[in-house]
Amino acid sequence: MRSFLELPLINKLVRRRKYRRLRRIMRGYRLLKQSNQLGKISALKEALTNTFIHQFPLQASKLVFGNGLKNAEIITRQYLLIQFGGLTLNEAILSAEGRPGSNIMHPLPPEWRKVLEHHDFKLAKIRVALLWNGYMVVFLAYGMLHIVKTIFQGIQEIIKPRYKNLGRYVYFEDLGPSNLPQPDNDGISYDIVSWYAQWTGRADNIETLCHSVPLVSPGTSGGLPVIAVPYAIPPINTFNSLMRYVEWGIVASIFSITDLLRGRWWHACFLREASKAAVIRLHQSHQLARHYLFHNSGWIYRPLWTYEAEKQGSSIIFYFYSTNTEAFKRSDGYPPLPYGWQAMNWPYYLVWDEYQADFVRRAVGPNTNLSVVGSIPIQTSVKTIQKMPPRAIAVFDVQPFRNSFYQRLGIAQEYYTPRTANQFLMDIHIALKEYYGVMVLKRKRDIGGMLHPKYKALIGQLNSSEDFIAIDPALNATRVIEACAAVISMPFTSTALLGRELGKPSIYYDPHGTVQKDDRAAHGIKILHGFDELIAWISTIINSDVDSSL
Repeated sequence: MRSFLELPLINKLVRRRKYRRLRRIMRGYRLLKQSNQLGKISALKEALTNTFIHQFPLQASKLVFGNGLKNAEIITRQYLLIQFGGLTLNEAILSAEGRPGSNIMHPLPPEWRKVLEHHDFKLAKIRVALLWNGYMVVFLAYGMLHIVKTIFQGIQEIIKPRYKNLGRYVYFEDLGPSNLPQPDNDGISYDIVSWYAQWTGRADNIETLCHSVPLVSPGTSGGLPVIAVPYAIPPINTFNSLMRYVEWGIVASIFSITDLLRGRWWHACFLREASKAAVIRLHQSHQLARHYLFHNSGWIYRPLWTYEAEKQGSSIIFYFYSTNTEAFKRSDGYPPLPYGWQAMNWPYYLVWDEYQADFVRRAVGPNTNLSVVGSIPIQTSVKTIQKMPPRAIAVFDVQPFRNSFYQRLGIAQEYYTPRTANQFLMDIHIALKEYYGVMVLKRKRDIGGMLHPKYKALIGQLNSSEDFIAIDPALNATRVIEACAAVISMPFTSTALLGRELGKPSIYYDPHGTVQKDDRAAHGIKILHGFDELIAWISTIINSDVDSSL
C-alpha cells in the first residue's frame, strides 16, 4: 500500500506548496537586494553567533550538562545555531520578505526573538513562541525515545555482546567511503585515515583505527587495522551500568519535563544529547577512543558527550581538510568572520599553515591550542589518473550553482558566478592554446542539477577541444597536481596550497581583478589579475618546462 504522501493528489499539493514557498523566497531575495538590504541577514547571523544566552550558567543543571556545565552557554548557543539558525532561518526571513505584510514564522528562543527585532525583522510573536514551545516538546520526546533506545541496546549488548574489544583505538567522526584508505599503484592513499596513521602526533600505541562508514570491509593503514564501528559511543555492557543509566534517564526526563513547564526549555532541548553523554560517564577510560577526530564540515557544534570523553582522558581533535573559509577582503577592509566560526570551542585544532592558525585565533582567541601540520587530505579514489601530455596545467575552479541556491542562503553572490567562472576557464584555455599547453580541469564534485546551465554549456564546448581534459571529480586533487606541470586555481581554493606544497608553480587567477592581491585568504599564494598577467605567467611556465626538458 502506498503511503499518504505518495497519493498523486497529495503529492501534487505538496510540490505546489514547495514551489510557492520557493517563489516567495526568491521574491524576498530580490526585494532585499533591490533595496540594498541583503547585508541585514549576514549582520543578523553574526549577532546570533555572538549573542550570549543570559540564563546560563546559573540555571543550567549538571544532571543534563554533566562535565559540560561550565560551558553550558556556549554549548547551547552552538546547538541553537545548527538547529535553528541555518538555512531554514534564511528561508523563513526571505519568505516573509517576499509576501508584503507577512511576518517571520520560525522557531526561535526568547533571546533570539529580541535580536531579530533589534535588526528590524518583524515576527509573528505569538505563533513564533507557540512554535518554539512545540519544538521543545518534540525535542523532549526525541530525548526520551533515545533513552529508551539506549536501554534496549544495552540489554542486547549484555545478553549477546557484539561490540568488539578494540584495544587502544582512535575514532573518525562523519566520514564517507571515499575518506577511507584506497591505495593507488604506488601504495599511497591520500585520505584522512592514512594521513593520521603516519602523523607524528597520533596517539601512542594505537591498535585500531575506527570509523562509522557502514558496509565497508575492514582494511589496513600504516600496519593498523581500519574497521567500521557503527557508533562513536560504546553501548552499555554491564548490568550495573544499565541500572545506573535507567535511574539517570528517569530522573533526567522528569526534571526536563518539569523545567519545560516552568519555561526552562534548555534541558528538554538537550535531553537527547545528554543521554549520549550519560553513557560516556558510565564507561571506563580504556573503553573510549584515545583520539576522537572531527572535521571542519561541522565546525559549529562540539557534541556534549565530548566533554565527558575528554574528562576521561580522550583527546578531542578538530582538523581542517580545506582552507577556503574566509570571506574576501573588501575595499574598506576585512568583513566579519563567516557564520558560526566565533562560536567554536574545540580543545585542539589541526591547521595547514600559519595563515589558517591566524584565522582560528581570530575566531576563538589568541591562546587557542593548535598545531600547524601541513595539508590534511580528506578524500581519495580507487580510480587511477591517466598519463598527462607534456605542458599539462592543472586547473581548479569553483562551480557556480543555480541562482536559487545562493538566494536561499540570503547572500549576494558576486564572485562565484557564471560570469566569473566562465571567464576564468575561457582565459586559461585561450592562454594555454597560445603556448600549445593542455588544460586539465578538475572540478571539486558533481553537483548534478544544481550546476548553473551557463557553466554547464561552457564545459560542454570545452570538452570538444583536443587541448582540454576534464578529470573525474571523484579523483584526488593531489594525484592531478602530481601529473601536471603547474597549478592554476580560482581564489581561494585549497588546491593552490597543495600545488605549492608539491613543489609545482601555483597561482590564483582572478579574471576580473576584483580580488585584492594582498588578501590574507590567499595564504601567500600569488594572485594574477586579468588575461595579460595570466598569459605572461603561462609563458614563463611553459618556456621553463621546455628548457628543462632539453
